[in-house]
Parts: sequence; structure tokens; C-alpha cells
Amino acid sequence: MNCKNCNTNLSETSNYCYSCGGKVIRNRLTTRNLFDHFTETFFNYDNKIFQTFINLFKKPEDVIGTYIDGTRKRYVDVISYFAIALTISGIQIFLLNKFFPEAMNVDQFSPKGMESFQRKNMSFTQEYQSIISMLMVPLYALSSKIIFFDYKTYNYTEHIVINMYLSAHFAIVSAACILIISAFGVNFAIGGSILIIFQIIYSAFAFKRLFSMSFSAILIKTILFLLLLGILFVAITIVSAFVMYLSGDLDAMIEAQRAAKQT
Repeated sequence: MNCKNCNTNLSETSNYCYSCGGKVIRNRLTTRNLFDHFTETFFNYDNKIFQTFINLFKKPEDVIGTYIDGTRKRYVDVISYFAIALTISGIQIFLLNKFFPEAMNVDQFSPKGMESFQRKNMSFTQEYQSIISMLMVPLYALSSKIIFFDYKTYNYTEHIVINMYLSAHFAIVSAACILIISAFGVNFAIGGSILIIFQIIYSAFAFKRLFSMSFSAILIKTILFLLLLGILFVAITIVSAFVMYLSGDLDAMIEAQRAAKQT
């Protein structure tokens, strides 16, 4: 008998390949064993996805730190975890638009005359959510690298890994929370604003554990981190406004506000 994954010669009693570690499958694929494989992969307490999710709450320094140090078998690797988060976020947006469209209506939070632009921005964000999420990680990593300049523990690439894990974890948690609160009629904008507070607290907790910092030290770093992000977002807003000016969208937006005020 040969391994179906690497073609290594195995004994008839082998349950796992001693070359690649693949499980020996003897039974034909059925609905039952397909379901068993699914539950074993995703809901077994010992599986890596569940352990990664739980320990990113309990001890993020273990999940992130061990990956950076070279241990790659204990938890889900950062790329896979980020991909899982993007998939769950995509499913979340589909379910919100399909079953809770009223929760996605943010017109009431938009300035008078800006409703159509806000809807356009929301549609753009939903359509390119994966790309936006990927682009935000290097920005977060740059910010954390600058703020923790006096800690030489991690280089910039390792800060990218840290922020990928944290961003992915927040995306998974927020997707579940947004779906739950939307079912109770809570608007997406309100739920998202509340979850941002959780993201700040959780990120501070994770960095505190990663760098073994005191409460006062991480509090100062968090404030500096938010200030730096604010400056970067202001710069991005200015660039976006300039692009809108060149495209004519800025003039259209101003005219829409004027028309709303006259009405």
C-alpha cells in the first residue's frame, strides 16, 4: 500500500504516513465521513483553528511569539488565519445585505446632502474590503514599529505578522458580533463604533503581553499609537480629498450639501 499524498510505501496496518504525516484513508467518501471530517477539523477542541482563536484571547504572546520564533505547527499560521478572517468577513457582508439590509443603512449618520456619497463609500468599502484590510496591515505595522521604537524585540516584518494576527482575530470576532446585534436591529455604524473600542483595548492587551509591559507603559504607548494613526488618517483624507477634487467628486459633494441646506 502506498501513501496517496507522497506515494511512500506503507504497511497494510499503517494509519498515518511516516514520511509526510498524512492520514491513511481507507473508506470511500460518504456524507457521514465528510461530516465527521468537517466537525473534527473545525469543532474538535484539539484542532489548531480553535486553539488559535482561544489563545489569541488568553495568551496572544504564545500564538504570535511562537510563530515569529519559528514554531509553526502548534497554531494556524498567520497567512491562513488572515485568509479565514477575510472569508468570514465576506460571509458577514453577504448575510447583512441579504437578511439585515436596514442595519447597513447609515443615512441617519450622514451630514445633510451627503447620503448618496456615504452610500457610495459604503458600497466601495464592502466591494474592496479584502484589499482594504490587507493594505491596513502595513499601516498598522508601521505605526506600532514607530511607537515601540525603544523595544528592539521585533523588526518591521515581525510587526506585520503581529498586526495580521490581531487584525484577523478582530475581524472574526467583530463579524460574529455585528451579525448578532444586527439581528436585534442595532445599526451597523453603532455596532462598529462600539467594536472599535474593543479593538483598541484588545490590541493594547496583546502588545502588553508581547512586550511584557506595565499598565502605565502600555497606556502611554496606546495613546501615542492612536495619535499617530490619527495623523496618518488625516494625511490619507487629504490625499483622498485631492483625488476627489481632480475627479470632480468634491465639487459634486459640495453642491449636494448646498442644495440640502437650501431645501
